[in-house]
Amino acid sequence: SACSLPPYSLPQSIIDEIARQTGVLARALDVVGLMNVQFAVKDGEVYILEVNPRASRTVPFVAKATGVPIAKLAARVMAGESLASFDLRPVALDHVAVKEAVFPFARFPGTDVILGPEMKSTGEVMGLDRDFGHAFAKAQLGASSKLPQSGCVFVSVKDRDKQAIVAPMKRLAEMGFRILATRGTAIFLRQAGIRIEDINKVLEGRPHIVDAMKNGDVQLVFNTTEGRQAMTDSFSLRQTALMGGIPYYTTVAGMRAAVEAISALRDGALEVAPLQSYFRAPF
Repeated sequence: SACSLPPYSLPQSIIDEIARQTGVLARALDVVGLMNVQFAVKDGEVYILEVNPRASRTVPFVAKATGVPIAKLAARVMAGESLASFDLRPVALDHVAVKEAVFPFARFPGTDVILGPEMKSTGEVMGLDRDFGHAFAKAQLGASSKLPQSGCVFVSVKDRDKQAIVAPMKRLAEMGFRILATRGTAIFLRQAGIRIEDINKVLEGRPHIVDAMKNGDVQLVFNTTEGRQAMTDSFSLRQTALMGGIPYYTTVAGMRAAVEAISALRDGALEVAPLQSYFRAPF
C-alpha cells in the first residue's frame, strides 16, 4: 500500500480519534506486542475495517519514519518485559515519510495495471522530506515514476470525480501545463474556467489520446474509470502509459498528491540527506 506518515490530509481531530480507538481495541483484545488495524474515514466518521494481533509490512516503514524500533520493542514485550520500562513518548515528526508500492507490470507485457483487492506489488520504497510534496516526489522517483515539471497532461475522469479535479487542474494550468481531456471531462473543466483542449478517446477515431502518447506529446496521465466496459475501453491507454514510462494516476487522491509534488519540484530540486538527520532515535 501507499501511505503518508503523518497523514497529510486528515484533521487532528480525526487522528486523535483513531489513536483513541486503537488504544481501546488493544486493551479490549488484550494484545501483547504488535497489532495491525485498518481504518477508513468518510464524512468525518472513523470506521474499523479489520484488526489483527500481528505485525504488517508497514512496521519497518513506521520504524524508519519515526526512529523507534517497533519490532524490537514488541518482541521484548512479548518476551515478558514491561512496556512502561521503555519510557515511550508520542513521536512528534517535523518531517513527512511517504511509502509507495512498486509493481512489476513493465516486466509482463500485456498485463493490465488496474488495481483491485489482490496483492500485486513486489516491493515498496520510501521518500523522506520536510514537506509532503517533496517526500511524495522522492517516493515516486524511487518507484521509477518521474513526475514532469512541464509539458502536457491528459485527464479523463468518471462523473463523480469531475468536481474533485477542478482545483488540481487549475493549479496545473497556472503552472503552465497544457491540458488535454476527453469530451465530457473537457466540457466540465471548461465551465470551471480552465483552458482545455479536447482529444478523442480511442474508440472515437484518430487522432486519439493513445496516438498522442505514442508521439511523445503527453507527459502525465490522470484517469479514473468504473464499470467493466469502461475499464476494457481504457486498457490501451494504461498499456501505452506503462510501456512509454508515462506517470499514470487512477485516483483523485493520487492526482492531488502528484500535483502537490510537481509544485514542490518546481520550487526547488530534491535534496539528499541521511535518515538520521531527520530525527534522533531514542533507542
